[in-house]
Amino acid sequence: MSSDAPLDGPSSTGGPDGPPPEVSGEVEAFWALASRSARLSNLPGYLGPTAIASVMPPAWSLGSTPEQADELATLVETGAKTATASAHDDYAAAGEPLPEPGTLGIVLDGRGSPRALVVTTEVEVLPFAEVSDDHAAAEGEGDGSLGDWRRRHEQFFAETATGGFREDMLVVLERFRVLHTRD
Repeated sequence: MSSDAPLDGPSSTGGPDGPPPEVSGEVEAFWALASRSARLSNLPGYLGPTAIASVMPPAWSLGSTPEQADELATLVETGAKTATASAHDDYAAAGEPLPEPGTLGIVLDGRGSPRALVVTTEVEVLPFAEVSDDHAAAEGEGDGSLGDWRRRHEQFFAETATGGFREDMLVVLERFRVLHTRD
């Protein structure tokens, strides 16, 4: 994610900002290929494939515009982006549970095309002011500094978060690993 526009957080394609969309045939085909490529069906299951290999995960995009979604999906695909942040209040407002380690997701670009299958590896909820340099760098946006991260995310949360931006707002910091990309 690296334009001057604020970037991040799950968007209205199935994240905490809106209802999940209808799943396209393109997303279903991607899931079929990605779940095989990531060897999800090789996990032990007593009565056949495990639920993780059988149930398609939610598909969502990052950012708040199609252009941001394209940029951020590219950063995820290339491995430059291994973390994201979203407003804690958005999950509560949407009645969505917080992500948990082991949660799978399909990252979409701005046209709703699947770009990557990811798995959440860590989740931490902190006040905005306590986000670390390490997390800012893992987001892969801008110059990678904490100052740049704070500037971008303050603007992003002011424009998109339930209740707007507050210095003491809680943010959900999520780290993830790419299991499969479209190419």
